[in-house]
Amino acid sequence: MKTTKIISTLKGLALAGAILGSNSLMADADLYKKCAGCHGMKAEKQAMGKSKVINEMSAPEISAALNGYKDGTYGGAMKGLMKGQVASLDAKQIDSLAAYIATLK
Repeated sequence: MKTTKIISTLKGLALAGAILGSNSLMADADLYKKCAGCHGMKAEKQAMGKSKVINEMSAPEISAALNGYKDGTYGGAMKGLMKGQVASLDAKQIDSLAAYIATLK
């Protein structure tokens, strides 16, 4: 009887983890919506013909770029525009967004 209860509890925890994980993924997709206008739904475009194709970058590269845009240490022609796009993101959101973009292949 105890084994059945433990298995049931573990199944419940796994389901809760899956639901929370999917909620996090949805939040990341929501964060990406404002990026998609220039970078494409799968991050496959050069934004305004000037940026890198960001789905070819790793999550750490994307995170470093976004943090650099935010603090003004990264970027070329689109530096000013991107600084405004990332200004309201905190470090956790930047890392989460970078991880999400890296999955868009």
